[in-house]
Amino acid sequence: MDYRSCKHAARCEDCEFYDYDDELDTNYCRNNLDQDEMARFSAGQTADCPYFRFYDEYQSTRRQI
Repeated sequence: MDYRSCKHAARCEDCEFYDYDDELDTNYCRNNLDQDEMARFSAGQTADCPYFRFYDEYQSTRRQI
């Protein structure tokens, strides 16, 4: 499945804004979520996330070629 074309299949692990905090030893969303969005994020209901952006770690490499 190509997550870039399917916003409804948004998985936090594939998102540009999903990051890891070494001090807290946990993953988190770098976006400023409002209270309702944070509740959905905490509950794992991320399928319709309006901020989802597919993270492509090879994007800059392709530009260089």
